[in-house]
Amino acid sequence: MIEIIQEYWRNYLYSDGYRFTGLVITLWLLVVSIGLGFCLSIPLSVARVSKKKWLSGLVWLYTYVFRGTPLYVQLLLCYTGLYSLDIVRNHELTNAFFRDGMHCTLLAFTLNTCAYTTEIFAGAIRATPYGEIEAARAYGMSPFTLYRRVILPSALRRALPYYSNEVILMLHATTVAFTATVPDILKIARDVNSATYQSFNAFGLAALLYLLISFTLVWLFRRAERRWLAYLRPQGK
Repeated sequence: MIEIIQEYWRNYLYSDGYRFTGLVITLWLLVVSIGLGFCLSIPLSVARVSKKKWLSGLVWLYTYVFRGTPLYVQLLLCYTGLYSLDIVRNHELTNAFFRDGMHCTLLAFTLNTCAYTTEIFAGAIRATPYGEIEAARAYGMSPFTLYRRVILPSALRRALPYYSNEVILMLHATTVAFTATVPDILKIARDVNSATYQSFNAFGLAALLYLLISFTLVWLFRRAERRWLAYLRPQGK
């Protein structure tokens, strides 16, 4: 493995000389997809618990489809399936977007993690104690203010342990990005393996990088839980 590190470490970590690769691309995919998915999931989770059946039904259908199909298939549909349609290729903007593997990968990842995150947050919203809602209504809060100041802050804090699992799973899911020729860690490991035929060393180094990222994310989420969920810990006498 030492020879692999000495010769290919730059490709694994950040650059092969003219573009970002490896660790940088993996982190970019994770941060962008998680960030966009998080922002989209908040209004969708509110719609998911709405009393309007048509609205909650549409969100349920979206989450059901994306949670019920493999991410790998979703990526293939975005990368090769949609681009095979004439309506996509004949329009300048859609043609440019779906021709780029990175764009298709981010789209598939964002829609996938958004579906899971929406259900996580919707469950946390449903679990909001009714007493908190009644107290906020007694103060004369509007529905928008109620969600902004009471329901969403409380729900997001309670959902943190479940959301941390989704982030870790999304990190693991980035390994399918090589399908769209995106130079993430696994794509670099496959290239190194093809060049050296040292499979254990090539993929072993990739595994170590994924472990490092995973442990870092777990540590960050644990600190966040200790800070924002401190009120749930038993208090000593």
